[in-house]
Amino acid sequence: MLPSPWGYVYSTMSRFLPRVALLLLSVFLLGLSPTLASPPDSNDILPLDQVRPGMQGYAYTIFEGDQVEKFDLEVLGVMPNFLGPKQSIILVQLKGPKVERTGVVAGMSGSPVYLEGKLAGALSLKLGIFTKDAIAGVTPIEDVLHPAAGTGTPPAATAQQLALPNDALARNALPGRSALEPIETPLVFSGFSPAVLQQFAGELQGYGFVPAQGGSTPARSDDAHLAAGDMAGMVLVSGDASINAACTVTAVQGDRVFLCGHPLLNLGDVQLPMARSRVVTTLSSELASTKIVNVGGAIGTITSDHLTAVTGKLGPAPAMIPLDLDVVTGLGEKKLHFDMVNNSKLTPLLVAITTFSGLTQNAIYGEGTTLHLTGEIALKGHVPVQVDSIFAPSDTLVPAGLPIAFLVQSDFARLFTNNFEVPNVEHVTLRVESLAGRKSYTIESAWLEKGEALPGEDLKVRVLVRPYRGDAKIEETTVHVPDHISRGTTLRVLVSDADWMNRSSRGFSFGLIPGSSGGPVGLDQLIALMNRDRRNDRLYVGLFVPAPTMVWEDKELPNVPLSQISIIDGRPGPGSVQVLRESLASEASIVLGGPVAGLVSLNLQIR
Repeated sequence: MLPSPWGYVYSTMSRFLPRVALLLLSVFLLGLSPTLASPPDSNDILPLDQVRPGMQGYAYTIFEGDQVEKFDLEVLGVMPNFLGPKQSIILVQLKGPKVERTGVVAGMSGSPVYLEGKLAGALSLKLGIFTKDAIAGVTPIEDVLHPAAGTGTPPAATAQQLALPNDALARNALPGRSALEPIETPLVFSGFSPAVLQQFAGELQGYGFVPAQGGSTPARSDDAHLAAGDMAGMVLVSGDASINAACTVTAVQGDRVFLCGHPLLNLGDVQLPMARSRVVTTLSSELASTKIVNVGGAIGTITSDHLTAVTGKLGPAPAMIPLDLDVVTGLGEKKLHFDMVNNSKLTPLLVAITTFSGLTQNAIYGEGTTLHLTGEIALKGHVPVQVDSIFAPSDTLVPAGLPIAFLVQSDFARLFTNNFEVPNVEHVTLRVESLAGRKSYTIESAWLEKGEALPGEDLKVRVLVRPYRGDAKIEETTVHVPDHISRGTTLRVLVSDADWMNRSSRGFSFGLIPGSSGGPVGLDQLIALMNRDRRNDRLYVGLFVPAPTMVWEDKELPNVPLSQISIIDGRPGPGSVQVLRESLASEASIVLGGPVAGLVSLNLQIR
């Protein structure tokens, strides 16, 4: 049946036109409707050496809903070794009303390209921005299905096929941002505000993603029924908010799915959840057209992320890391749950984004309060990593919750960069309690009860501390002078915040990358070191004696004889041992209830 209002035209003209003319008119009117079709079931492929300029073909993608649409294209030529040695591409021009209006759309990567009715490749590259012609690059199908093989350089006749104005493409250095580059992959955020994404925009763009807001839909029974031209992608976060990468399916062979036509992150062999994506609409933009998508249910596992394609396997999805976030304020309590991928490069950033969003994007959260973060990171076969820190708002426009996100990101980065063992994170539990007002403290000065002390004596130390916009007050604590200290020795009393005390007692090993010179050499040692970090809401007083301390991996060995230090540091693999000129003899702390900053050093004479 012809679309309205053409039905009326058809009925009127049928009274006067001969049957042949009527048939021609029907074909013309039907051609005004969009070309909606399903890709052919044939998996016949067209080798790269059979591709010639001027070949007419077509491709499939989704512009709206679940309907796969067909659009035409023409081969402009072949570019040998474009992606790398023996990695050629096919250059095509897209044709048709929709693609000429939208150009190459973010999320279109992976769209199957057919020449002579055979599968020739996957749409994967676009030509710059603000271009008048919809020109795209196609990854040859051999490289999509068998990425390790490579297509090789085409015959000499094919190598001369490309002829574009000024030969600019052949140089792959086009002016005005008109170089061929991978089609952007929409990174679909559901449950995240633009303000949250803005805080992490630089890191996200560094991964090659285009942040886009979208939604998530309940799993459907037909989610796993994929065909060429459908959309699927990689699940990064799910639960009360979700982050997913979406692109187009090139081919399905049994339970294997080939998509994107280029890497998402070039991670190599991976185990990441794969989910169905459904297009809501396509946003046309002269700068960067993109698909607006909802993410459906998990349908399998992304197993490979290489230069020429992303490969998945239909079936069960791999396990993810559960994260429970509990936000407590004077207005009530909010419990949130998320699941994140377990990947050394992605998880630290995803934890930061998800924690920041979950903390700030709920009705009970408000700026201008002091935030106390506690929790633990549970790892299989190891003791948990304890998280305990407090953060006060600043006078800048930086959200108070952002330092919390950065701290959690730092902890995960330290865990995942150990060189000896892949951490198996079983569960993450975080609790953020909001305390009214800005609670922060600065150490202004300090003094000793007396300038001299005897061995074995307890010495009072007084510290002048000034709270934010408040009157200074004196805090008092006691440090013990060891019995073995020789008379006439000068000791150092350090009054400081947690960071200075950590550095003074651990030297340069504090905060080093695991496995680096002077740092921990295993996951157990790293966890022990992290759990011994002093808390930033405390004022610390340390008594240091002029005797060497040996810092060996995660261990602090005070008062070690120089002869023993020389023997140990001369063992194979020196460098993980540090020698400090002082040893921490005793330590005391005072809990103030907010972050502390400052440093005062005093001398104490032993008589």
